[in-house]
Amino acid sequence: MEIEIRNCNNIDYGKVSLVQGRLNIKYAINGTGKSTLSKAICKTVQDRLSGTNEINELTPFKAIGDEEVIPSVTGCDELNSVKVFDETYINEFVYQPDELLKGSFEILIRDANYESVMDEIEGLVSEIKSHFSEDPDIENLIKDFKELSDSFGRPTKSGIHGSSVLAKAFKGGNKVNHIPDGLEVYKDFIQADDNVKWVKWQIEGNQFIDRSDNCPYCISEVVETKETIKKVGEVYDSKSIQNLNKIVGVFERLENYFSEDTKVTISNFVASLDGYDDEQIAFLKEVKDQADRLSSKFNALKNIGFLSFKNAEVVIDELKTYLVDSNLYGHLQSEKILSKVDEVNSSISDLINRAGLLQGKIAIQKRHIEQLVTENKTSINSFLKNAGYKYEVDLLEDENGHHRLKLLHTELNDSEVTEVRNRLSYGECNAFALVLFMFDAVKSDPDLIVLDDPISSFDKNKKYAIMEMLFCRERNFRGNFRDKTVLFLSHDFEPIVDMIFHHGVRFEQPFASFIENRLGQLKEIEIGKSDVQTFMDINSHNILASENVIEKLVYLRRTYEVMNVKGMAYQMLSNIFHKRNVPIVFDIQVDDQISEREMADHEIAEALVEILGYIPEFNYASTIELIKDDDAMKELYKASTNNYEKLHLYRIIFDDKDDAIAANIIQKFINQAFHIENDYIYQLNPAKYQTVPQYVINECDAFIDG
Repeated sequence: MEIEIRNCNNIDYGKVSLVQGRLNIKYAINGTGKSTLSKAICKTVQDRLSGTNEINELTPFKAIGDEEVIPSVTGCDELNSVKVFDETYINEFVYQPDELLKGSFEILIRDANYESVMDEIEGLVSEIKSHFSEDPDIENLIKDFKELSDSFGRPTKSGIHGSSVLAKAFKGGNKVNHIPDGLEVYKDFIQADDNVKWVKWQIEGNQFIDRSDNCPYCISEVVETKETIKKVGEVYDSKSIQNLNKIVGVFERLENYFSEDTKVTISNFVASLDGYDDEQIAFLKEVKDQADRLSSKFNALKNIGFLSFKNAEVVIDELKTYLVDSNLYGHLQSEKILSKVDEVNSSISDLINRAGLLQGKIAIQKRHIEQLVTENKTSINSFLKNAGYKYEVDLLEDENGHHRLKLLHTELNDSEVTEVRNRLSYGECNAFALVLFMFDAVKSDPDLIVLDDPISSFDKNKKYAIMEMLFCRERNFRGNFRDKTVLFLSHDFEPIVDMIFHHGVRFEQPFASFIENRLGQLKEIEIGKSDVQTFMDINSHNILASENVIEKLVYLRRTYEVMNVKGMAYQMLSNIFHKRNVPIVFDIQVDDQISEREMADHEIAEALVEILGYIPEFNYASTIELIKDDDAMKELYKASTNNYEKLHLYRIIFDDKDDAIAANIIQKFINQAFHIENDYIYQLNPAKYQTVPQYVINECDAFIDG
């Protein structure tokens, strides 16, 4: 897959390759545009699928306002989903309050096999559940019973809470059915369907009744009836009427379920003039308890499934607990409810007859879950141990029967670690989150997985532990990026050494490349196993391959430094770079004082023999003449196409011009190129790969031109 990117942040144009079904490592120095490459691909896919235009957010600053410069990416039409590991992912999905990974049950347990067996179990219990999905009477029964239960309010010793709907509606009796003396004239309004609105309207108008002897509504004289009008507001309030209407409606609907005796008793209670007494409360509590128990049975049956059965060996016994004994519900003895109970019991009995099949499916599912729990936590704990962390994970079942990923500590006696994000260090958070991301990405199976510089901050052991977890072909567990299309962006060379040079077979030989950005032009150069070399091999190769004697001498001097060989040949090279016509030697005296003297003839001869063995064309006098010629050295500098060698030439040109170097921010890069600093055992040849940032060379160019 060839992807071309144009006009995105610091990338004017670039082309990179992605090998599908493999790990693609893009190694680059900081500032090249790795994150821009990732964002450009992701936004292009997102824009195509959602119709948005977010890639315009990557418009280069220099092109803002220029309508002809449009960010674009081509070549990724085959990608329809991309999953990225970055800070946003960590903040949104990892280290949740109740689990380490958001949706850990769905990610780590709910796989295709789980879903398949679950469908089979659902098929076996579907007849029972159909009574609730296809019979609105049962659903309404459950709703009415809940409303009755809620009307009692919070549990109390008396049975009815004083602020409950039931208490507010009936404590003073039913004043809708039994209108107090003197208010009979308002019967048509008090007993109307919209009585709540009328009472509210009447009470609101009372604030104007004393302003005049005339009615505030009709301007008729009301001197003799004022007290009667006011009494309505004293006896009634809209909230009580509303509560009364509500609970009366509930009892009227529940008459379909009550026995005849219960129906009569409740009817008398509802119509009572004097409110309720303790015996009536006890009776209502009995009705409520029976309604709650039957409702609980029906709700359990409505949601019956795999999670309803804790033990596969006693499925029949558990099914029998769902049978409804109508004799235990003396208040709920209507023909309608008894027929519903018979239907439900019949379905349960049919399922009991097929309990062997159900029991087998449940056993299969439980074994599958146990296997997944063991495999997933073992693989994560193996990584944690190999990486040197004193943490472990476990998949613990919650009250809903779902497993949640929890963090433990080896010194905490299996207790769960709380406030995980605050407990783990920054590196631990990132390392652990990356492994959890792996399981999530494998489950969602996107077309492309992007890892943007995810491991550069870790030590070598943790880096390898993470890479081995993510990509090793020999790991035999569910959840690994092998055979996935992965874009791994990094400024860290170690993954390439481990996965390309040392363990290419173990990691199925990823496709690796070096990316350079020169003045906005992105260029990709493939990295093969032979490109990963020791620093000694690189120096030996470049001594032979370099086109001018100065560069050859630089690589030879670095060879001596790596070997820590500081004999006469090394000292002669130092004299050359410090532009001395006559080579000198620094001797260390007994008292650690350093003395300076001219190099003796035999020492010069010794140095020449050794240097000529590497560089046959070497001549001290002509080399000094060249190095002292600033114009000639500037020509060599400008002719060089390699940033690394440019730094060497720059350093030599300005060796006797210390102020220019000292005042420059590129001092570190010059020293690193000229002396042994931060060199790994294995490197890329800097003569082939531009490992020195272009902005450093731009600074050098400015000094050279000056």
